Amino acid sequence: MTTNFDFLKKIDFDLYEIAAEAEKLYRDEYFEQSMTQTRRFAEQVCKNVLGERRKNEQTFDEMLATLKDKSCGSEEEKEFLDDLYFIKKHGNFSAHSSKVNKDGIKALECLQRAFETAINYAVYYKNSSKNILNLHYDIQLLATGEKDETLEEKYRHAKTKLNENKNVKKSEKKQKNKPVYSKKTSQNPMAKNLGTTIYWALVLISFLISFVIILLITFL
Repeated sequence: MTTNFDFLKKIDFDLYEIAAEAEKLYRDEYFEQSMTQTRRFAEQVCKNVLGERRKNEQTFDEMLATLKDKSCGSEEEKEFLDDLYFIKKHGNFSAHSSKVNKDGIKALECLQRAFETAINYAVYYKNSSKNILNLHYDIQLLATGEKDETLEEKYRHAKTKLNENKNVKKSEKKQKNKPVYSKKTSQNPMAKNLGTTIYWALVLISFLISFVIILLITFL
């Protein structure tokens, strides 16, 4: 099934599988488990980014602290760290909570932040194409496994539908204005009157010829 994290397949397949599972859990309404899975995703990203710079750090907190100390203070790094801290906080809460809260909104935010983390990781740490920065989290894809239409696709479909409606209306208008005659009413009234006149004229001529012939026979 298609996921929002498909762009990670060729960059880091292991991370892709973790994120894809988090979306599946969310789709099945296992919101707490989904948040725990996003925490696992964020922790693995943190490990990958630290790489060889990781020394004695064992916990997620320690790795985040090291990553923060080694950052240059850029906006991208601040956003990256903020997303990791958010995911860690809510992932820990869902993992250690004594009751099921079913907080779908918070779980969704964790997924969205994991998505932003994945983009930053792909572009700034794995040197992937900057076109990835144009990606947006698709909630319809999360819920159904089918991508939502882009604005361009929506415009093209709307335009096509509008043109189809216009053509249907034109066709209906032509049919409405087209005269419909029955066999009787389709005849031209003038032609009908002319035919009647010719008929009686022929009758009269035949009568006169017959009358003349009778006279000739009588008197000859």
